[in-house]
Amino acid sequence: MPSAWVKRRRGRTGVRYRVEFRVGGRESSVRYAGSFRTMRDAAARKAWVTGELAAMRVPDLTLLAEQVPAPPLREVAQRWQDSRVDVRESTRIQHRTALARVLPILGDRTIDSLAPADVAALVKELVAQGKARESVRKSLTALAMVLDFAGVAPNPARDRVQVKLPLEEPDELETPSADHVEAVGWLLPLPYLLGLLTLDATGARVGELEAARVSDLDESRRAWLVRAAVSKTRRPRWVELPDDLFAPLVERLPAREDRRPEDPLFAGVTADRLRMAIGRACRDAGVPHFSPHALRHRRISLLHRAGSSWAEVGELVGQRSRLVTADTYTHAMLDYREVDRAKLLGRARAVGSSVRSSATERAPFAGAF
Repeated sequence: MPSAWVKRRRGRTGVRYRVEFRVGGRESSVRYAGSFRTMRDAAARKAWVTGELAAMRVPDLTLLAEQVPAPPLREVAQRWQDSRVDVRESTRIQHRTALARVLPILGDRTIDSLAPADVAALVKELVAQGKARESVRKSLTALAMVLDFAGVAPNPARDRVQVKLPLEEPDELETPSADHVEAVGWLLPLPYLLGLLTLDATGARVGELEAARVSDLDESRRAWLVRAAVSKTRRPRWVELPDDLFAPLVERLPAREDRRPEDPLFAGVTADRLRMAIGRACRDAGVPHFSPHALRHRRISLLHRAGSSWAEVGELVGQRSRLVTADTYTHAMLDYREVDRAKLLGRARAVGSSVRSSATERAPFAGAF
């Protein structure tokens, strides 16, 4: 027969009243229903257990637990970012940037209160702020990953019925012509010029150029190693340099006995600084603006024009998908001429440049366009 009772026990903290019960006769096991400091609290718990047994229900103590309020989105987003030890620093920065557009709008809302309509309103607000479609998409992706991390199901950020991305026609990337690259190179100091010409000649990613270290250089094969930890495809590869670029690059390095393996191979050149330097030079030269990544598109188009197969092109530039290489990175160009590197390098060594940062070469490239 089901029964419940209270046991008085003395422990290190004093007298405690323990509530126990059985759901059957003596053959059933004794179950625990709580421990209390006062007999009054224990009697109240016993009365509740007795009522549950009388209703032919097994007492569920989880029903008595105090409900913990759901945390706000801002708190969960921070915990999610701290947990992402599996991504590179550049990806962590992208996550922070994407969430920085979301949290001012939804950051104070608890995660269990969010509905697809709220996410749709977020998209509307971001569009009203003038955010591009790709920025909105990245913000929605980051929000969805935060809610997945918190175990919210169904995830309102993944609702494809109410949550829609804004309609936006993608801009066709215009690859720079040789004349435009030369006009920009004419205004760059030697460190940035070497970065510009290296990207144009090899099709390497600007992040790979920034991550290159002195220890990665193999002078015998005139190439540097893009390590697996740096490569977007997670596969290492060698980037061979033309002779006219290899020579000035080695000239800028200290003597062999003074070189430190961890020093950058392209000293003073980072992705952001090179991007800003090229943007400034485009403005000053009066040519259409292009980014360092556009040089990768240009090189892949030139390689295809020269007759290289998609497999060969992908191997040279570290592209995983041949379909993406063909559909995204290859363009019909009006000018297939190669850049006159010798002319640019000769002038850069002979004279200075009109485009310089306001600080020293190793300080961040300052100024707005």
